[in-house]
This record gives sequence, structure tokens and C-alpha cells, in this order.
Amino acid sequence: MQNTVISPELIAESNARHAAALEDDYASLGRKLERQGVAIDAVTDKAKGWAVAVPSWGAGRGGTRFAKFPLAGEPTNIHEKLEDCAVINQLGRTTPGVSPHLPWDCVDDYSALREEAEGYGLHFDAVNSNTFQDQPGQAQTYAAGSLSSTVEATRKQAVEHNIDCIEIGKQIGSQRLTVWVGDGTNLPGQQDLGRSLDRYLDAAADVYAALPEDWLMMLEHKMFEPAFYSSVISDWGSSLMAAQELGDKCKCLVDLGHHAPNVNIEQIVARLHRAGKLGGFHFNDSKYGDDDLDSGSINPHQLFLVFNELAEAEADPRGGFDPAYMIDQSHNVTDPIESMLSSAEAIAGCYVRSQLVDREALRAAQEANDVMLAFRTLRQAYETDVGPILAKARAEQGGAIDWLGTYRASQYRERKAQERKAVGQGAGIV
Repeated sequence: MQNTVISPELIAESNARHAAALEDDYASLGRKLERQGVAIDAVTDKAKGWAVAVPSWGAGRGGTRFAKFPLAGEPTNIHEKLEDCAVINQLGRTTPGVSPHLPWDCVDDYSALREEAEGYGLHFDAVNSNTFQDQPGQAQTYAAGSLSSTVEATRKQAVEHNIDCIEIGKQIGSQRLTVWVGDGTNLPGQQDLGRSLDRYLDAAADVYAALPEDWLMMLEHKMFEPAFYSSVISDWGSSLMAAQELGDKCKCLVDLGHHAPNVNIEQIVARLHRAGKLGGFHFNDSKYGDDDLDSGSINPHQLFLVFNELAEAEADPRGGFDPAYMIDQSHNVTDPIESMLSSAEAIAGCYVRSQLVDREALRAAQEANDVMLAFRTLRQAYETDVGPILAKARAEQGGAIDWLGTYRASQYRERKAQERKAVGQGAGIV
């Protein structure tokens, strides 16, 4: 029997108060969509089948390089993180996957950890390695790089850590490894830019060789930070080049905040799909750089356009279409549970809107070079309020119509503040 963290009776009582209004809104939207030739129940069924994973580390408060302000009741270990992730999925019903980060989430018994997650109705998604921080007792430092380090022993240590992540992932039911390195330089001349990439590729090949047959290795690029002059895997071109060289089981992961300002991310999605190297996403939003703000909070239209390209890719899968979806945010001033529920709803909303695009009309307008009609075809879907569809999908799966009100009424965070060990203040994002 699945463990429920929030009282099902509380959810049912809350839903009963909102049911009539939801049915009215859903019926009204249904009539509008019917005039467009869209069956609302079919779209709702698609919404119920769509999911995005949450990051284990996102269950805690984030911070900046200046300070971190902890939240009373935030999790201090993977077990408490899973409990919070269970709350998110119980109320929102779109986040059954949890992406762990190692060694932050290391335990002694991984079989028991997998059973614990399954008890909450959760499963483990992609495993994330960490060679951007030095850990207690670590023999070699990553201060000057990891997989691209000039020190052979450091590269070997980074490779071994990634292989350890694969072995742990096998025990918890994962089938993907996400590799992001902070390797790069802060001053011109610090490293040879060509040779550093060569070293990265040689080391990454050793990690790739350890992948099981049914696994994928996903390379995550980032323009800058912690390296501020050059990054070894700085953009989608570098990521694509590396993935093509490593092999068929290596693909590219797109983090929406890891690009230069105003980059056309949706075009990158289309290009990577055409190359057969679109591996997955880290969803977040940004105003200035890699801000890791809540998904859809700043530029929801861009998020929609990304999903429009994903809908096109799904319709034309070429060599295959199976991207991994995950939230990757830093919640500096909000309750992380509320932020991830809000983000999951925003992401799912853009997915649903992408399903409302009249593809036949869009394609006809594109072929006829009818610029305004093509634009308005997309805009019509984007401007549709799909809130009733999302709420209906949640309710029919046992989630909360009003997830924010229900969560706060549960006083979950207040209870955890009494039960959990306090987190100290500190600097850094984790």
C-alpha cells in the first residue's frame, strides 16, 4: 500500500469545495476547444500521462554565493527529501520521478532506498554525478578541473566517481547518468583550450565504456560559472560534438538557464533532435544568467515554444524520441515544495498548450509563407487557459485542485519544523 504524506481526507475535502467551479470552467473550455475541433477529454488524458522529475536537492533551500537562508523544516538527508518529493507528487500528480545527486544522496543500503521511494509511489530518474565540489577525504582536488584536469590522478578519480554513480543507479532503478562539469578557466592562457577538451573526451570515454546496454549518458553544457573565461562544455555545439564522438548511448541535456542571454533555445532543441542527440531537459527560468528561477516565472512563452518543438519532434521522431524531463531550480526565498508544485504546473501547462496547436493549419501557413497566420496559430494555443485541464487531471488522479491552499492547510512544513534537525546558515547553492 502506498504511503500518503498528506491526508487524503484533507485533499478530498478541499476538492469538494472547488469541484463545482472546476466543472463549470472545464465545461466552458471544452465547448471552446470543441469549436476548434479538439476533444478536451483526450487532451486531459494526455496531461495525466505526462510527467517531469524533481531534483532531490531542490527539496531544500538554495542560496547564492553570498548567503543561504535556511527554511525551518527543510530536509537534511535523502530520506526527508523523498518525503517532501512525495508531497509534491501527491498534490500535483505530475512528478513521480526523483533525480538524485551523488554523493549528496549516498546511503548504505540502496535497495532499501529504492523500496522507500516506491513506498511513496516514486521512482528514481537520472543520476547526477558531482565533480564540481571536493568531498571530505577526497584524494585529489577539482579546483583546476575534473574530467579535463591536467592531473591524470584527478581525471581518474572523476571517472571512478561517475562509474560509482552508474553502479548506484543500477541498484535504485535508474537508466541515465547526467554529467555536468564545472571545468574551465578564469583567465586567458590558463589552459590550452583544445587540449582541455581532448582530456575531457578521453576521460568521458572511460565513463561511457562503463554504461550498461540500456543506459544513456547525458552531457549538460553551461556557458559559464564556476569558470568565467571559458568552460570546457560551454554550449550545445560542444555538447553535440562530444556526444557524437562518444557514441550512440550519449546525448545532450539542455538546461534552460545555461545559455547566453536571448539564445533561441527552441531552435537548439530542433537541431539536437535532428542530430538524434536530444537527451533531456533541466527546466528552470532566468532573467540575467543561470538564475535557476522557478520554471515559467519569467519567460513562459519561451517554455511554450520549447514544447512546441518537442511536439514537432514527437510527431517526427526520426531515430527516436524519448527525452528525460527534470526540474532544476534553486529556491532561495520560497518554500521549495510550493515552488516545485508551481513549476510542475507551469511546465505541464506548456506541454498541454503544445498539444492544442493546429499542426495542419500551422504547416499550411508555413508552406504558404503566411507569416501572420503561422504566428497566430501558435499564439492561439499559447493564450488558451489550460488551468481547468490541469486541475481536472490532478483531481482525477487523487491530487489537489487547489494544491497551494491544500498544502498550506495541511501545515506540513510547520510539522516538519518540529520534527527535523535545523539546517545551519551558509553560502552556496546547496
